Amino acid sequence: MNKEKKRKTFKLPHTLVLIYVIVILVYALSWIVPSGEFQREEKVIEGTTRNIPVPGSFKYIEKKTVGPEALLLSPIKGFQDGAEIIAFLFVISGAFMVIQKTGTIDMAIKRMADAFAARPRLQNLVIPVLMVVFSLAGAIFGMCEETIPFILVFIPLSISMGYDSIVGVAIPFLGAAAGFAAAFFNPFTVGIAQGLSGLPIYSGLTYRLLVWVIGTVVIITFVMVYARKIKKNPESSPVYELDRHWIHHTESNQIDTSKWSWRNRAILIVFGVSIVILIWGVLVEKWYIMPIAALFFALGIASGFLGKMTASEIAADFVSGAKDMMNVAFIIACGRALLAVAKDGQIMDTLLFYASNVISGFPRIMVAQMMFVTQSVINFFIHSGTAQATLTMPIMAPLSDLVGVTRQTAVMAFQLCEFINPVLPTSGVTMAVLGVAKIPWEKWAKWFLPLMIILIILSFILLIPPVLMNWN
Repeated sequence: MNKEKKRKTFKLPHTLVLIYVIVILVYALSWIVPSGEFQREEKVIEGTTRNIPVPGSFKYIEKKTVGPEALLLSPIKGFQDGAEIIAFLFVISGAFMVIQKTGTIDMAIKRMADAFAARPRLQNLVIPVLMVVFSLAGAIFGMCEETIPFILVFIPLSISMGYDSIVGVAIPFLGAAAGFAAAFFNPFTVGIAQGLSGLPIYSGLTYRLLVWVIGTVVIITFVMVYARKIKKNPESSPVYELDRHWIHHTESNQIDTSKWSWRNRAILIVFGVSIVILIWGVLVEKWYIMPIAALFFALGIASGFLGKMTASEIAADFVSGAKDMMNVAFIIACGRALLAVAKDGQIMDTLLFYASNVISGFPRIMVAQMMFVTQSVINFFIHSGTAQATLTMPIMAPLSDLVGVTRQTAVMAFQLCEFINPVLPTSGVTMAVLGVAKIPWEKWAKWFLPLMIILIILSFILLIPPVLMNWN
Protein backbone atom coordinates (compact mmCIF):
# COMPACT_ATOMS: atom_id res chain seq x y z
CA MET A 1 0.00 0.00 0.00
CA ASN A 2 2.77 2.45 0.95
CA LYS A 3 4.70 1.57 -2.21
CA GLU A 4 1.62 2.25 -4.34
CA LYS A 5 1.07 5.55 -2.60
CA LYS A 6 4.68 6.58 -3.19
CA ARG A 7 4.44 5.58 -6.82
CA LYS A 8 1.32 7.68 -7.30
CA THR A 9 2.73 10.75 -5.61
CA PHE A 10 6.15 10.66 -7.34
CA LYS A 11 6.83 13.46 -9.75
CA LEU A 12 9.88 14.77 -11.56
CA PRO A 13 11.95 17.46 -9.85
CA HIS A 14 11.74 21.08 -10.93
CA THR A 15 13.16 21.71 -14.41
CA LEU A 16 15.90 23.85 -12.86
CA VAL A 17 16.99 20.86 -10.75
CA LEU A 18 17.06 18.55 -13.78
CA ILE A 19 19.25 20.93 -15.77
CA TYR A 20 21.60 21.54 -12.85
CA VAL A 21 22.08 17.79 -12.50
CA ILE A 22 23.25 17.78 -16.13
CA VAL A 23 25.64 20.63 -15.29
CA ILE A 24 27.13 18.41 -12.57
CA LEU A 25 27.46 15.52 -15.04
CA VAL A 26 29.29 17.75 -17.56
CA TYR A 27 31.54 18.92 -14.72
CA ALA A 28 32.39 15.27 -13.97
CA LEU A 29 33.02 14.70 -17.67
CA SER A 30 35.46 17.62 -17.72
CA TRP A 31 37.69 15.65 -15.33
CA ILE A 32 37.54 12.45 -17.42
CA VAL A 33 37.83 13.70 -21.02
CA PRO A 34 41.32 14.97 -22.01
CA SER A 35 41.64 18.63 -22.94
CA GLY A 36 42.37 19.34 -26.59
CA GLU A 37 41.99 21.94 -29.28
CA PHE A 38 41.97 22.54 -33.01
CA GLN A 39 43.94 25.40 -34.48
CA ARG A 40 41.67 28.24 -35.64
CA GLU A 41 41.80 30.50 -38.65
CA GLU A 42 39.72 33.53 -39.54
CA LYS A 43 37.41 33.19 -42.50
CA VAL A 44 34.69 35.48 -43.89
CA ILE A 45 31.39 33.58 -44.27
CA GLU A 46 28.16 35.32 -45.33
CA GLY A 47 29.82 38.67 -44.70
CA THR A 48 30.89 37.82 -41.13
CA THR A 49 34.41 36.98 -39.94
CA ARG A 50 34.48 33.72 -37.96
CA ASN A 51 37.14 31.63 -36.21
CA ILE A 52 37.09 28.27 -37.97
CA PRO A 53 38.71 25.01 -36.75
CA VAL A 54 41.42 23.75 -39.12
CA PRO A 55 40.84 20.07 -40.11
CA GLY A 56 43.67 17.74 -39.09
CA SER A 57 45.09 20.25 -36.60
CA PHE A 58 43.71 18.69 -33.42
CA LYS A 59 46.16 18.15 -30.58
CA TYR A 60 45.88 17.25 -26.93
CA ILE A 61 46.94 19.97 -24.53
CA GLU A 62 47.78 20.09 -20.87
CA LYS A 63 44.71 19.05 -18.88
CA LYS A 64 42.61 22.03 -17.85
CA THR A 65 41.13 21.14 -14.50
CA VAL A 66 37.85 22.71 -13.56
CA GLY A 67 37.60 23.47 -9.85
CA PRO A 68 34.44 22.80 -7.80
CA GLU A 69 33.75 26.53 -7.74
CA ALA A 70 32.67 26.14 -11.38
CA LEU A 71 29.47 24.52 -10.15
CA LEU A 72 28.60 27.85 -8.53
CA LEU A 73 30.19 30.20 -11.04
CA SER A 74 28.92 28.57 -14.24
CA PRO A 75 25.26 29.58 -13.72
CA ILE A 76 26.44 33.16 -13.16
CA LYS A 77 28.39 32.94 -16.41
CA GLY A 78 25.21 31.53 -17.90
CA PHE A 79 23.43 34.77 -17.03
CA GLN A 80 26.20 36.69 -18.79
CA ASP A 81 26.12 34.49 -21.89
CA GLY A 82 22.32 34.46 -21.99
CA ALA A 83 21.86 38.15 -21.14
CA GLU A 84 20.42 39.03 -24.56
CA ILE A 85 17.76 36.32 -24.65
CA ILE A 86 16.86 36.95 -20.98
CA ALA A 87 16.49 40.70 -21.59
CA PHE A 88 14.48 39.88 -24.71
CA LEU A 89 12.09 37.75 -22.66
CA PHE A 90 11.62 40.41 -19.99
CA VAL A 91 10.80 43.03 -22.63
CA ILE A 92 8.46 40.78 -24.66
CA SER A 93 6.55 39.59 -21.60
CA GLY A 94 6.32 43.11 -20.18
CA ALA A 95 5.11 44.58 -23.48
CA PHE A 96 2.44 41.90 -23.92
CA MET A 97 1.20 42.41 -20.37
CA VAL A 98 0.59 46.07 -21.23
CA ILE A 99 -1.20 45.14 -24.46
CA GLN A 100 -3.26 42.52 -22.63
CA LYS A 101 -4.40 45.08 -20.05
CA THR A 102 -5.92 47.15 -22.86
CA GLY A 103 -8.23 44.19 -23.59
CA THR A 104 -7.41 44.34 -27.31
CA ILE A 105 -5.92 40.86 -27.71
CA ASP A 106 -8.69 39.14 -25.75
CA MET A 107 -11.44 40.87 -27.73
CA ALA A 108 -9.69 40.31 -31.08
CA ILE A 109 -9.30 36.60 -30.34
CA LYS A 110 -12.94 36.36 -29.23
CA ARG A 111 -14.05 37.98 -32.49
CA MET A 112 -11.85 35.55 -34.47
CA ALA A 113 -13.22 32.60 -32.50
CA ASP A 114 -16.79 33.70 -33.25
CA ALA A 115 -15.89 33.94 -36.96
CA PHE A 116 -14.44 30.43 -36.93
CA ALA A 117 -17.46 29.08 -35.05
CA ALA A 118 -19.69 30.43 -37.81
CA ARG A 119 -17.49 28.80 -40.47
CA PRO A 120 -16.34 25.37 -39.18
CA ARG A 121 -14.56 24.52 -42.45
CA LEU A 122 -12.43 27.63 -42.10
CA GLN A 123 -11.34 26.52 -38.63
CA ASN A 124 -9.95 23.28 -40.08
CA LEU A 125 -7.53 25.33 -42.19
CA VAL A 126 -6.15 27.43 -39.32
CA ILE A 127 -3.47 24.96 -38.15
CA PRO A 128 -2.07 23.84 -41.54
CA VAL A 129 -2.11 27.30 -43.16
CA LEU A 130 -0.50 29.10 -40.23
CA MET A 131 2.10 26.37 -39.70
CA VAL A 132 3.08 26.49 -43.38
CA VAL A 133 3.55 30.28 -43.06
CA PHE A 134 5.80 29.85 -40.01
CA SER A 135 7.65 26.98 -41.68
CA LEU A 136 8.40 29.19 -44.68
CA ALA A 137 9.68 31.85 -42.30
CA GLY A 138 12.00 29.30 -40.68
CA ALA A 139 13.18 27.93 -44.03
CA ILE A 140 13.82 31.29 -45.69
CA PHE A 141 15.12 33.65 -43.01
CA GLY A 142 15.72 31.34 -40.04
CA MET A 143 12.80 32.38 -37.84
CA CYS A 144 13.46 31.10 -34.32
CA GLU A 145 13.52 33.59 -31.42
CA GLU A 146 10.97 35.65 -33.36
CA THR A 147 8.27 33.04 -32.57
CA ILE A 148 8.26 33.92 -28.86
CA PRO A 149 5.91 36.93 -29.14
CA PHE A 150 3.41 34.87 -31.13
CA ILE A 151 2.96 32.37 -28.30
CA LEU A 152 0.91 34.87 -26.32
CA VAL A 153 -1.41 35.31 -29.30
CA PHE A 154 -1.86 31.74 -30.47
CA ILE A 155 -2.45 30.05 -27.11
CA PRO A 156 -5.65 32.01 -26.35
CA LEU A 157 -6.74 31.57 -29.97
CA SER A 158 -6.07 27.83 -29.79
CA ILE A 159 -8.02 27.44 -26.53
CA SER A 160 -10.91 29.49 -27.89
CA MET A 161 -11.17 26.97 -30.76
CA GLY A 162 -11.37 24.02 -28.35
CA TYR A 163 -7.71 22.98 -28.38
CA ASP A 164 -5.07 23.49 -25.66
CA SER A 165 -1.94 25.52 -25.01
CA ILE A 166 0.28 22.83 -26.56
CA VAL A 167 -1.44 23.39 -29.91
CA GLY A 168 -1.07 27.14 -29.39
CA VAL A 169 2.68 26.66 -28.93
CA ALA A 170 3.01 24.16 -31.77
CA ILE A 171 1.51 26.44 -34.44
CA PRO A 172 4.26 29.09 -34.39
CA PHE A 173 7.08 27.23 -32.61
CA LEU A 174 6.99 23.83 -34.33
CA GLY A 175 5.93 25.46 -37.59
CA ALA A 176 9.09 27.58 -37.61
CA ALA A 177 11.16 24.65 -36.28
CA ALA A 178 10.07 22.49 -39.22
CA GLY A 179 11.28 25.11 -41.66
CA PHE A 180 14.46 25.83 -39.71
CA ALA A 181 15.52 22.15 -39.71
CA ALA A 182 14.48 21.39 -43.30
CA ALA A 183 15.55 24.79 -44.61
CA PHE A 184 16.41 25.57 -48.20
CA PHE A 185 17.45 29.25 -47.85
CA ASN A 186 18.13 29.73 -44.12
CA PRO A 187 21.32 31.87 -44.06
CA PHE A 188 22.11 30.92 -40.46
CA THR A 189 22.32 27.17 -41.15
CA VAL A 190 22.36 26.28 -44.86
CA GLY A 191 24.20 29.44 -45.97
CA ILE A 192 26.97 29.24 -43.37
CA ALA A 193 27.33 25.43 -43.48
CA GLN A 194 27.63 25.41 -47.29
CA GLY A 195 30.06 28.32 -47.22
CA LEU A 196 32.27 26.54 -44.70
CA SER A 197 32.09 23.35 -46.77
CA GLY A 198 33.24 25.04 -49.96
CA LEU A 199 29.86 24.57 -51.68
CA PRO A 200 27.93 27.14 -53.75
CA ILE A 201 25.57 28.96 -51.38
CA TYR A 202 22.02 27.56 -51.51
CA SER A 203 22.96 24.78 -53.91
CA GLY A 204 21.10 21.46 -53.91
CA LEU A 205 17.80 23.34 -53.86
CA THR A 206 15.57 20.66 -55.44
CA TYR A 207 16.19 17.99 -52.81
CA ARG A 208 16.09 20.57 -50.01
CA LEU A 209 12.65 21.70 -51.16
CA LEU A 210 11.48 18.06 -51.13
CA VAL A 211 12.84 17.60 -47.59
CA TRP A 212 11.12 20.82 -46.47
CA VAL A 213 7.76 19.66 -47.84
CA ILE A 214 8.05 16.22 -46.19
CA GLY A 215 9.26 17.55 -42.83
CA THR A 216 6.58 20.26 -42.70
CA VAL A 217 3.78 17.85 -43.66
CA VAL A 218 4.85 15.31 -41.01
CA ILE A 219 4.89 17.90 -38.21
CA ILE A 220 1.60 19.52 -39.29
CA THR A 221 -0.07 16.10 -39.50
CA PHE A 222 1.12 15.19 -35.98
CA VAL A 223 -0.20 18.47 -34.55
CA MET A 224 -3.55 18.18 -36.37
CA VAL A 225 -4.13 14.62 -35.18
CA TYR A 226 -3.38 15.72 -31.62
CA ALA A 227 -5.61 18.81 -31.95
CA ARG A 228 -8.53 16.71 -33.19
CA LYS A 229 -8.07 14.38 -30.22
CA ILE A 230 -8.12 17.29 -27.75
CA LYS A 231 -11.20 18.82 -29.35
CA LYS A 232 -13.07 15.54 -28.86
CA ASN A 233 -11.81 15.01 -25.31
CA PRO A 234 -10.29 18.15 -23.69
CA GLU A 235 -9.47 16.28 -20.47
CA SER A 236 -6.97 14.08 -22.36
CA SER A 237 -4.65 17.09 -22.64
CA PRO A 238 -1.52 16.81 -20.46
CA VAL A 239 -1.94 20.53 -19.68
CA TYR A 240 -5.69 20.44 -19.04
CA GLU A 241 -5.41 21.74 -15.48
CA LEU A 242 -2.63 24.20 -16.29
CA ASP A 243 -4.73 25.77 -19.03
CA ARG A 244 -7.09 27.21 -16.41
CA HIS A 245 -4.80 30.26 -16.51
CA TRP A 246 -5.56 30.84 -20.19
CA ILE A 247 -9.21 29.82 -20.04
CA HIS A 248 -9.75 32.54 -17.45
CA HIS A 249 -8.95 35.05 -20.19
CA THR A 250 -10.77 33.37 -23.07
CA GLU A 251 -14.15 32.25 -21.69
CA SER A 252 -16.83 34.02 -23.67
CA ASN A 253 -18.75 35.27 -20.64
CA GLN A 254 -15.70 37.25 -19.48
CA ILE A 255 -15.00 39.06 -22.75
CA ASP A 256 -17.38 41.78 -23.84
CA THR A 257 -16.70 42.50 -27.51
CA SER A 258 -19.24 45.33 -27.47
CA LYS A 259 -16.52 47.48 -25.87
CA TRP A 260 -14.43 47.22 -29.06
CA SER A 261 -13.51 50.79 -30.02
CA TRP A 262 -11.27 52.81 -32.32
CA ARG A 263 -8.55 52.54 -29.66
CA ASN A 264 -8.56 48.74 -29.93
CA ARG A 265 -8.42 49.00 -33.73
CA ALA A 266 -5.51 51.41 -33.45
CA ILE A 267 -3.61 49.04 -31.11
CA LEU A 268 -4.25 46.15 -33.49
CA ILE A 269 -2.98 48.23 -36.42
CA VAL A 270 0.15 49.20 -34.47
CA PHE A 271 0.68 45.52 -33.65
CA GLY A 272 0.31 44.54 -37.32
CA VAL A 273 2.69 47.29 -38.44
CA SER A 274 5.19 46.09 -35.83
CA ILE A 275 5.09 42.57 -37.28
CA VAL A 276 5.72 43.97 -40.77
CA ILE A 277 8.66 46.00 -39.42
CA LEU A 278 9.92 42.86 -37.66
CA ILE A 279 9.92 40.88 -40.92
CA TRP A 280 11.61 43.75 -42.78
CA GLY A 281 14.21 44.14 -40.03
CA VAL A 282 15.10 40.45 -40.00
CA LEU A 283 15.20 40.05 -43.80
CA VAL A 284 16.72 43.36 -44.86
CA GLU A 285 18.58 44.76 -41.87
CA LYS A 286 19.59 41.36 -40.43
CA TRP A 287 18.12 42.18 -37.00
CA TYR A 288 18.75 39.84 -34.11
CA ILE A 289 17.52 39.87 -30.52
CA MET A 290 18.21 43.42 -29.33
CA PRO A 291 16.55 45.42 -32.16
CA ILE A 292 13.54 43.08 -32.02
CA ALA A 293 13.26 43.63 -28.25
CA ALA A 294 13.44 47.40 -28.80
CA LEU A 295 10.63 47.15 -31.36
CA PHE A 296 8.34 45.35 -28.90
CA PHE A 297 9.33 47.75 -26.12
CA ALA A 298 8.06 50.58 -28.33
CA LEU A 299 4.95 48.54 -29.17
CA GLY A 300 4.15 48.09 -25.47
CA ILE A 301 4.51 51.80 -24.71
CA ALA A 302 2.47 52.88 -27.76
CA SER A 303 -0.28 50.35 -26.96
CA GLY A 304 -0.46 51.55 -23.37
CA PHE A 305 -0.97 55.18 -24.32
CA LEU A 306 -3.46 54.26 -27.05
CA GLY A 307 -5.35 52.28 -24.40
CA LYS A 308 -5.65 55.41 -22.18
CA MET A 309 -3.16 54.10 -19.60
CA THR A 310 -0.98 56.47 -17.58
CA ALA A 311 2.80 56.19 -17.63
CA SER A 312 2.77 54.72 -14.12
CA GLU A 313 0.17 52.10 -15.09
CA ILE A 314 2.24 51.12 -18.13
CA ALA A 315 5.36 50.78 -15.96
CA ALA A 316 3.57 48.71 -13.31
CA ASP A 317 2.06 46.31 -15.87
CA PHE A 318 5.37 46.06 -17.69
CA VAL A 319 7.16 45.01 -14.50
CA SER A 320 4.34 42.58 -13.67
CA GLY A 321 4.75 40.88 -17.06
CA ALA A 322 8.53 40.76 -16.79
CA LYS A 323 8.32 39.10 -13.36
CA ASP A 324 6.63 36.08 -14.94
CA MET A 325 9.90 35.32 -16.74
CA MET A 326 12.12 35.00 -13.66
CA ASN A 327 11.83 31.20 -13.55
CA VAL A 328 12.69 30.96 -17.25
CA ALA A 329 15.67 33.30 -16.81
CA PHE A 330 17.23 30.97 -14.23
CA ILE A 331 16.60 27.93 -16.43
CA ILE A 332 18.26 29.61 -19.43
CA ALA A 333 21.26 30.57 -17.27
CA CYS A 334 21.65 26.97 -16.10
CA GLY A 335 21.43 25.73 -19.69
CA ARG A 336 24.25 28.09 -20.68
CA ALA A 337 26.23 26.88 -17.66
CA LEU A 338 26.71 23.53 -19.44
CA LEU A 339 28.70 25.15 -22.23
CA ALA A 340 30.64 27.30 -19.75
CA VAL A 341 31.88 24.18 -17.90
CA ALA A 342 32.77 22.39 -21.16
CA LYS A 343 34.68 25.46 -22.36
CA ASP A 344 36.58 25.84 -19.09
CA GLY A 345 37.67 22.19 -19.29
CA GLN A 346 38.45 22.57 -23.03
CA ILE A 347 36.73 19.29 -23.86
CA MET A 348 34.43 20.39 -26.73
CA ASP A 349 37.11 20.02 -29.42
CA THR A 350 38.16 16.69 -27.93
CA LEU A 351 34.60 15.36 -28.11
CA LEU A 352 34.32 16.54 -31.72
CA PHE A 353 37.63 14.84 -32.55
CA TYR A 354 36.46 11.57 -30.94
CA ALA A 355 33.16 11.76 -32.84
CA SER A 356 34.88 12.22 -36.21
CA ASN A 357 37.07 9.17 -35.54
CA VAL A 358 34.04 7.05 -34.66
CA ILE A 359 32.13 8.16 -37.78
CA SER A 360 35.00 7.23 -40.09
CA GLY A 361 34.76 3.61 -38.91
CA PHE A 362 31.19 3.05 -40.16
CA PRO A 363 30.12 1.67 -43.59
CA ARG A 364 29.50 4.34 -46.21
CA ILE A 365 25.71 3.88 -46.22
CA MET A 366 25.61 4.65 -42.45
CA VAL A 367 28.05 7.56 -42.36
CA ALA A 368 25.40 10.25 -42.96
CA GLN A 369 23.23 8.85 -40.16
CA MET A 370 26.22 8.83 -37.80
CA MET A 371 26.94 12.45 -38.74
CA PHE A 372 23.33 13.23 -37.86
CA VAL A 373 23.65 11.49 -34.48
CA THR A 374 26.92 13.30 -33.74
CA GLN A 375 25.46 16.66 -34.68
CA SER A 376 22.41 15.94 -32.50
CA VAL A 377 24.64 15.29 -29.48
CA ILE A 378 26.62 18.47 -30.13
CA ASN A 379 23.31 20.30 -30.59
CA PHE A 380 22.51 19.53 -26.94
CA PHE A 381 25.46 21.69 -25.90
CA ILE A 382 25.51 24.23 -28.75
CA HIS A 383 21.93 24.93 -29.81
CA SER A 384 22.77 27.92 -32.03
CA GLY A 385 22.73 26.71 -35.64
CA THR A 386 25.32 29.32 -36.62
CA ALA A 387 27.71 28.42 -33.79
CA GLN A 388 27.32 24.70 -34.43
CA ALA A 389 27.99 25.10 -38.15
CA THR A 390 31.08 27.17 -37.39
CA LEU A 391 32.41 24.52 -34.98
CA THR A 392 31.56 21.30 -36.83
CA MET A 393 31.42 21.83 -40.61
CA PRO A 394 35.16 22.53 -41.07
CA ILE A 395 35.69 19.04 -39.59
CA MET A 396 32.70 17.21 -41.07
CA ALA A 397 33.19 18.49 -44.65
CA PRO A 398 36.71 17.06 -45.18
CA LEU A 399 35.68 13.96 -43.20
CA SER A 400 32.87 13.34 -45.71
CA ASP A 401 35.48 13.33 -48.50
CA LEU A 402 37.45 10.62 -46.68
CA VAL A 403 34.47 8.34 -46.00
CA GLY A 404 32.90 8.59 -49.46
CA VAL A 405 29.85 10.83 -49.01
CA THR A 406 29.38 14.27 -50.51
CA ARG A 407 29.80 17.52 -48.61
CA GLN A 408 26.21 18.39 -49.54
CA THR A 409 25.13 15.29 -47.60
CA ALA A 410 27.22 16.37 -44.59
CA VAL A 411 25.44 19.74 -44.62
CA MET A 412 22.05 18.00 -44.71
CA ALA A 413 23.03 15.79 -41.75
CA PHE A 414 23.96 18.93 -39.84
CA GLN A 415 20.76 20.85 -40.52
CA LEU A 416 18.37 17.95 -39.86
CA CYS A 417 19.66 17.67 -36.27
CA GLU A 418 17.71 20.90 -35.64
CA PHE A 419 14.56 18.74 -35.58
CA ILE A 420 15.34 17.84 -31.95
CA ASN A 421 15.87 21.47 -30.86
CA PRO A 422 12.28 22.02 -29.64
CA VAL A 423 12.81 19.59 -26.76
CA LEU A 424 16.29 20.59 -25.59
CA PRO A 425 16.29 21.97 -22.03
CA THR A 426 19.60 23.69 -22.85
CA SER A 427 17.98 25.74 -25.62
CA GLY A 428 17.21 29.27 -24.49
CA VAL A 429 14.49 29.63 -27.14
CA THR A 430 12.76 26.37 -26.19
CA MET A 431 12.74 27.23 -22.49
CA ALA A 432 11.64 30.78 -23.25
CA VAL A 433 8.70 29.54 -25.34
CA LEU A 434 7.63 27.09 -22.63
CA GLY A 435 8.07 29.77 -19.96
CA VAL A 436 5.82 32.19 -21.82
CA ALA A 437 3.30 29.37 -22.37
CA LYS A 438 3.53 28.29 -18.70
CA ILE A 439 4.07 24.67 -19.79
CA PRO A 440 6.53 22.65 -17.64
CA TRP A 441 9.39 21.24 -19.71
CA GLU A 442 8.73 17.66 -18.56
CA LYS A 443 5.11 17.77 -19.82
CA TRP A 444 6.22 19.23 -23.15
CA ALA A 445 9.03 16.65 -23.47
CA LYS A 446 6.63 13.77 -22.83
CA TRP A 447 4.25 15.12 -25.49
CA PHE A 448 7.06 15.82 -27.99
CA LEU A 449 8.81 12.44 -27.55
CA PRO A 450 6.69 10.48 -30.11
CA LEU A 451 7.16 13.27 -32.66
CA MET A 452 10.90 13.37 -31.96
CA ILE A 453 11.18 9.61 -32.62
CA ILE A 454 9.26 10.06 -35.89
CA LEU A 455 11.54 12.95 -36.93
CA ILE A 456 14.72 11.01 -36.10
CA ILE A 457 13.55 8.04 -38.19
CA LEU A 458 12.51 10.44 -40.95
CA SER A 459 15.97 12.07 -40.87
CA PHE A 460 17.66 8.67 -41.18
CA ILE A 461 15.49 7.89 -44.22
CA LEU A 462 16.00 11.30 -45.85
CA LEU A 463 19.79 10.88 -45.57
CA ILE A 464 19.79 7.63 -47.61
CA PRO A 465 19.04 9.07 -51.12
CA PRO A 466 21.86 11.67 -50.92
CA VAL A 467 24.34 8.85 -50.21
CA LEU A 468 23.03 6.58 -52.96
CA MET A 469 22.90 9.30 -55.63
CA ASN A 470 26.15 11.03 -54.58
CA TRP A 471 24.22 14.24 -54.10
CA ASN A 472 26.10 17.35 -55.23
